[in-house]
Amino acid sequence: MGIFLNPSNKLLLRDYNSEIFVDKSLLIQELNKLIGTNNNFLCVSRPRRFGKSMAGNMLAAYYSKGCNSKNIFSELKISDVEEWTTYLNAFNVIQLDLNGFYHSLNNPDELVPEITKAIVSEIKEEFPHIELDEKDSLANAILKVYNKTGESFVLLFDEYDVLVREKVKSSIFESYLDFLSSLFKNNNLKSAISLAYLTGILPIVRDKIQSKMNEFDEYSMTNARALAPFAGFTEEEVCSLCNKHGLDFEECKRWYDGYKLGRELHIYSPQSVVTAIRDHEFDDYWTQTGSYEALKDYILMNFEGIKDDVITMIAGGKIDVNIHSYLNTLTDFNSKDDVFTYLIHLGYLAYDRSIKQCYIPNAEVRTQWIFSIKTSPDYKKVMELVNDSKNLLQRTLEGDSEYIAQSLTNAHFRATNPLTYNNEASFQSAIGLAYFYATAQYTIIKELPTGKGYADIAFIPFVPNIPALIVELKNNKTALGAINQIKEKKYDEALSHYRGNMLFVGINYDESSKQHDCKIEKFEI
Repeated sequence: MGIFLNPSNKLLLRDYNSEIFVDKSLLIQELNKLIGTNNNFLCVSRPRRFGKSMAGNMLAAYYSKGCNSKNIFSELKISDVEEWTTYLNAFNVIQLDLNGFYHSLNNPDELVPEITKAIVSEIKEEFPHIELDEKDSLANAILKVYNKTGESFVLLFDEYDVLVREKVKSSIFESYLDFLSSLFKNNNLKSAISLAYLTGILPIVRDKIQSKMNEFDEYSMTNARALAPFAGFTEEEVCSLCNKHGLDFEECKRWYDGYKLGRELHIYSPQSVVTAIRDHEFDDYWTQTGSYEALKDYILMNFEGIKDDVITMIAGGKIDVNIHSYLNTLTDFNSKDDVFTYLIHLGYLAYDRSIKQCYIPNAEVRTQWIFSIKTSPDYKKVMELVNDSKNLLQRTLEGDSEYIAQSLTNAHFRATNPLTYNNEASFQSAIGLAYFYATAQYTIIKELPTGKGYADIAFIPFVPNIPALIVELKNNKTALGAINQIKEKKYDEALSHYRGNMLFVGINYDESSKQHDCKIEKFEI
C-alpha cells in the first residue's frame, strides 16, 4: 500500500461516512465492461467540483490491491450486479493527482522526472525481486512487472490537463507529452494496462496532444455517452436527497438544474446541491469556487456576433453552436463557437446535443453571467434593462399597460442590434431581459404546450400570493388580438394545476413605428 501505487480505501471511506453520500458505484459496472477490450482507455472531462476526484477515489478503492474493500462495496449498488467481485482489488493501481503534484514542485521543469521517481520507487518497494533502476521510465517499470508476474495495472490520472490550463512553457509540455506517449502509444505496454481512466476539465487537446492520446475514447459535457449518469448528480438522486434532508426539490431544480446530457438526463452540480443541503439555503455555491473573471475574459472577446448571443442567453434563450472547431486549448480561440464550446466544458453553459444549441443552465450560473458583464461598457444598456426589470414586473402586476408598452419599446431598442431589430428572436430576448428580475419569483417557460398551440411565455410563481402570467406576443397586429388568442386557445388550461389569480398579457410590436402596445386582463381559476 503506497501513496501512488496500490492506494488504500481511506478516501472512499471518508466520502462514504459523510452525512451526504451519493452512491455512484455503478460507474464500476460500465468500466468493467471495457477491461480486456480495445476501449479500455478513457478520458472523462467535466467542470470543476463535479465529482471527478471522488469518482477516482472510488475506483482506486475498488481496483487497488492495496486494500480489501469488499465490506464497503457490498453495501453499494454495484453489489447488485452479477459477478461484481470479479475485478475487486484485483489490479496494481497507480493513482495520480497531476494538479496537486504539479503545484507541489519547486521546479516545474522536473515534473516528469519527479512523477517517475515517486511512482517507480514505490513499484521497487512493492516488487523487490524485480530489477528496477533509477533510469527506468514508468512505462519500463510497468512492463517489467507485467513480464515477470503477469500482473496488470489500472492507471487513474486526475487533472490530466493541468499543464494546458497552466499554459506552461513548451519544454515542460513536450516532456509531458512524451511521458503520455510512452504509456499510451506503446504497443508493448497495452496488455499491461487493463484500464486507463484520465479526468480533466477539458477534453483531449486537438493539436499536439491528440496524436499522443488517440487511443482514448472521450466522454465530455458535449457527449458523455454511457457515463452521463456519473457526470454529476441525476435528478432522481437530487430529489431523493431533498426528500431526505427536508429541502424543496422544485426550488433546488430551479437553482441548479439545466445540464442536459442525452435526450432526457438532467445533471446537477454536486457542489451546489450538497452545500445547499448543508446550509439549508439556496445560493450561488458552485460559482463561488472560481473567479467570474474566468467567464468575463472570454465573453468580452471581439468575435462577430458574440455580444448578441450573450444577450440572448442571459435573456433565457438558446443559440446554435458548432462544438467541433474548438481545439480544447486556452490559446486557440478563432470564433464565438470556440468560446462557447470552452464555456460548455467549464460548466458556464449547457449543451443540448439533440438540437446543437447552448444556453445558460440555471439561476445560479446566470447570476455569474450578470457579474461578468456588470462593469463592461459593451453591456451597459443590458445592465440598465436588468436593473429596471424589478420595477417593470411590479408595474405588470399592477396592470399598468401603458408603462409596460413604453418600457418594452425602450428595452427592444437597448437590447437589439439594429440589423436584427425586427427579428422575432431579438424581440423575445428584449422581453426576457426586461423581465429578468422575474426569475427571482417565477419559473419562466417559453412556448408552453397547451394542447391548442403554444403560449409564447408563461410565468409560473414559486412564491405565494402573486399571480401567474401568460404572455402572448404579436407582430404588426394588436395587443387585444393577443389577449383574444390566449382565451380562444385556452392557454390557461396548461396551468390547470395552478390555483389563484392569473394575468393575461398581450403585447404587440409595430415594425413601422417601432412602438409596442400592451393589454392586460385579470383571470381567476
